[in-house]
Formats: sequence, C-alpha cells, structure tokens
Amino acid sequence: MNLFLLSWKYIKDKPLNTFLNVLLMGLGIAIILVLLILNSQLEENLSKNKRGIDLVVGAKGSPLQLILANVYHIDFPTGNIKLDEAKALTRNRQVKSAIPLALGDNYQGFRIVGTNHDYVKLYEGALSEGALWKYNLECTIGPNVAMQLGLKVGDVFFGAHGLSDTDLDHDEASYKVVGILEPSNTALDNLILTNIESIWQVHDHTEEEGEKEADHDHQPVLGSAYETGMPEGGPDAEITSMLIQFRSAMGAVTMPRMINSNTNMQAASPAFETQRLFSLMGIGVNMIKSFAYIIIVIAGLSIFISLYNALKDRKYDLAIMRSLGASKSKLFVHVIFEGIIITTIGGVLGFILGHGLVEFLTGLYEKSDAIGISGMVLVKGEFYVFLISVGIGVLASILPAFNAYRTDISKVLAQE
Repeated sequence: MNLFLLSWKYIKDKPLNTFLNVLLMGLGIAIILVLLILNSQLEENLSKNKRGIDLVVGAKGSPLQLILANVYHIDFPTGNIKLDEAKALTRNRQVKSAIPLALGDNYQGFRIVGTNHDYVKLYEGALSEGALWKYNLECTIGPNVAMQLGLKVGDVFFGAHGLSDTDLDHDEASYKVVGILEPSNTALDNLILTNIESIWQVHDHTEEEGEKEADHDHQPVLGSAYETGMPEGGPDAEITSMLIQFRSAMGAVTMPRMINSNTNMQAASPAFETQRLFSLMGIGVNMIKSFAYIIIVIAGLSIFISLYNALKDRKYDLAIMRSLGASKSKLFVHVIFEGIIITTIGGVLGFILGHGLVEFLTGLYEKSDAIGISGMVLVKGEFYVFLISVGIGVLASILPAFNAYRTDISKVLAQE
C-alpha cells in the first residue's frame, strides 16, 4: 500500500503529463468500446429478430430493403404483392408456415402492422395487460409505444398514411388499444399490431365503401384469419410481404430461385442479407478499430517517455529510498505501479466515455429503439480491452522500472 501511495504521489506531481496520458488511453479505449458495443448489440438484435424466418417474400426491388422493412421495420417497403399470388405460394409443400404482413401506416412514428397472432408467437411475445386484437380496428401495442406515447388499454387514436409521423391522418377510422405486450427486446416492442382487414379498411377511401365499413368498426371479423393463416380478400386485395419458414433445408435451395424467376414477387433470405450487410460494415469497423489500437499504443509510448524522463529527475530520490532500506524489487514495483495507475484511470475514463457516447448517440437517433441499441449494456470483450490497456501500461513501465532497479546508490549520491 505504501508503494501504491508513493506512486500516486509522483503521478500527481506531473498533472499535465498524467492528464495527457490518461486522455490518450481513454480516447483509444472509448473508440474501441463504442465499436464493440454497437457491433455486438447490432449482431445480437439482428439475429434475434430474424429467428424463425427463413425467407421474406415481397414486391421486387432491393433484397436488403425488403429485409430491413419487413423484418427489422427500419426501411420503407418495396411495394405490395397480390394476396392471391401469396396464397398460391403458401400451398407449396416446402412451406411450413407463412405469416402475412401489411405495412404502410404509422401513429406518431410507430409503425402499424397488419398481421395475425402467429407474428407475436414468432417472437415469443407475452401480454403485459389486456389481450391480443380480435376485432377490426383493435390493436395490441408494444411496450415502447405505450411508454413513449402514454397509451393504455381502452385508448383510441387515428393512424396516419405512410411511415413518417408528419403524414396525414386516416380520420375516417380509429384504432382502439386492447392490449400491451411485455418487453421482448425484439421488433414487437416498437410496433402497433392489428389484423390485415383493418389496414384494408382504413385505406378504403370511397364514400360508399367507407360508410359500409364504418358500420363494422370494432366488430367481429367474420371469416378473418386474425389468429393464423392468410386473410380473406377480393381479387384486388394486396399485402406487403410474407415471412416464410421452410419444412426442410431443400426449400432454401429451390424456392428463392423459383419465386424470383417465375413470379411477380421477390424472395430474400434474412440470414444472407444480414451477413452481407455485416461484411460490408466490417471493413470500416476494422479500420476504425485499428486506428483506436494505434491511439492506445501511442498512449503507451507516451507513458513510457514520461516515466523514463521522470526517472532522470528522481534518481536522487530513488537513491535515498535505497539508502533508507528500500530493496531493488520495491523500486521496480513502485515504477510499475505508476504505469498501472495511469492506464487504469485511462481505462475507467474510456469505459465511461464509450458507454456515455453510445447512450448519447442513441438518444439522438430516432430509430435506435427499433434496432435495440443501448449504452447501458455490458458486452463481451470489454474486460479484455481493459486488460490490454493495463498490459500496455505495464510494458511501457518495464524499462524505466528496470533502470530504477539498477540504480547505483553511491554514484548518484556522489554526483548530487
């Protein structure tokens, strides 16, 4: 403990050098932690949201956009597909299950998704209060929707056309909240779920049909597949996409090519597209990580130079310590402690800066809840980054510590 306090005293005597060394080390660690947190949480949450989905079928366009819009709900849909064509596809023997989705509306920036109860089961969603939707224009909302908008069971609201909170309201039909889901850290947390017939109803703008449908607001959906399966609709009925699960691996080989070549629809694999996305992102992430490690190495060199130069000014003090009975090994450990203290403080600073920066950025980015990023979560690898930084501090201290170990008492005292 005495050696530790003595090392701390010498560090305080050089506040500027200590501050610069700690700042350099802290910045390098902060950059690495930001990348580590973002990469780890993105990969974990993207994997969680695509589980149970082997294929997404929707309108032709960008495959990645199709996945982002219909699995992660962070992009615009590529368009709509005919309900009849989608139903025909579900009769393929390779299809184990198919969950229909109808997108295109929002409420205060939260997406309204027409689907069935299988979508909630896909993510193992559970109710916090109320029930799942059963009638037209009833909805069950995610916990983030309830918390941020202050909605509760029994509340009524009007959706807006489009996926932006600045779009015009559908004031001809209102939704009623009948249930709130428990947090699941999936896409469910940020969605307003209803049946597909409700989406069709609010988009029916003709006066005659509007009056006809208005009489059935919040009424039982006759023949509706609100629990499972595909909805019933006319020849012109459309949905946005289907989430398909295969019976066997053979479906992944044959169905995408068949759909893309022989139909007006497009098939995209969430696993393939997310892997491609991460491979593209990985180049930039690795470059920034390399830059951060260079900063940490520079901080280690700075610590080495500071300790080496400080040792020249402290030779007399070290010689007095030796003459008073301090052993060579104690002097060696004393200098090592200085490097450890500086890098430990830098590591703590980097930890605070890294997590604080992620939390700050997620507060600015409106879609951070949708992709599940938070700075208040510890991820794997942080402890190893901290150990690496301390290890660099120890390495930077070894040569100065060895010089302190070799201090010639009589020579130093004679020179003084």
